[in-house]
This record gives sequence, C-alpha cells and structure tokens, in this order.
Amino acid sequence: MGREPSPEDLVRAARAVGVMDERLLEAVRATPRAEFVPAEHVASAYRDTPVPLPHDQVTTQPSLVAMMVSALGLTGAERVLEVGTGYGWQTALLARLAAYVVSVERWPDLVEEARRRLAGQGLDNAAIVLGDGTLGVPARAPYDAVIVCAAFPEVPEPLIGQLRTGGRLVQPIGPGGHERVELYERRAHGLVRRATVASAYFVRLYGAHGYEQR
Repeated sequence: MGREPSPEDLVRAARAVGVMDERLLEAVRATPRAEFVPAEHVASAYRDTPVPLPHDQVTTQPSLVAMMVSALGLTGAERVLEVGTGYGWQTALLARLAAYVVSVERWPDLVEEARRRLAGQGLDNAAIVLGDGTLGVPARAPYDAVIVCAAFPEVPEPLIGQLRTGGRLVQPIGPGGHERVELYERRAHGLVRRATVASAYFVRLYGAHGYEQR
C-alpha cells in the first residue's frame, strides 16, 4: 500500500514552484487542508489541485496560494485583509503568519463554514466578515497587506485606500478565467506594480467595485 497523502505533499508542491519561505512552508505543514474542503472532496485535499465549493466557487490551487501568500512577505506583525474566504484554508495560513486577519466572504453559508473550521484549528486571530469584498472592511483598516482571491481587470479603489503606505497587495488581474496574479506596493501616490506572481485561472470578483452581483 502507498502512503497516505498529507500536508507534506503540499509543502513539496510549494517548494516546486519556488516558495522558499520556511515560515510559510511550516504553516502549510501545520494546516490540514482536509479540514477546509467539503466532505466529498477530502480525498483530493492533499493534491495540488483546486477543489469545488458551493455557489460555483472553487478553491485556489495550493501551490498558487503559497506563491500569492509568499509575495506578501509577511513577518508576523501584520494586519491582513483577505477578499474571498471560501472554507478558510488560505485564511488559516495567513492567521499563522500574521498578527491578525480580516477576511470578507459574500456567501453566508461559506462564512459559517470558515468560522467553524478555523475555530476547529484553534485559530482565533482571524475575523470572517459577511459582505462585499470590493469594499474591504474600512472599520478595521489600515492593513499592512491585502490578498484578493478573485479576478477583476483593476484593483478596487477601496482596497487601495485601506492599504497603508508601504503595504503589499496581491490580486489576479483579468476578466475571470485567464489572469496574471500581480504584486503591488502602496506608495504615497497610489499603487505601483512590483512583479507578476503567476498566470492562473480565477473566478470573477463580484461587488460594487467588481462585476455586478449575480
């Protein structure tokens, strides 16, 4: 019999795409993705593949999650805004790497699932908020880092305004379906693009500063 799949498979997948941040790799190792996917997809949890979620949503491929989170350059003291919680696996990684995470999700049932699953891991430094992610969460701003998990051709203006000067933002830029994941830095005059993290496929970003709500 072969060995059981485990988080170590996802650590290897992250290393294979060039992720070298040992804190991040340890967070991947310590966060069981099987606890953050629907029950019918647990067998796929430790494969480096997206997993379907309710409402025609889909998780991001784990190695791509690692690349996007790595680009934020988290050191442990940051306040992070995440747009698009899903079931919360990326949120859990962020919570292990930063001081505090605010994550916005537009579907009430996904909010409840993520809250339950994060609590099951004893992670109490992540707040899951029901709302329009394109508006951010201004009451808890400013943020040191912002990560957006859905695609739009531009960065929503409210997210730029809630990012502190010197902070980093990662977002898939494109129409939804074929994107460039871009890394930006907030400067006094606005965002400056620093690097392209990857090419990927993402669901569309819906909201007042994204696509019209379905």
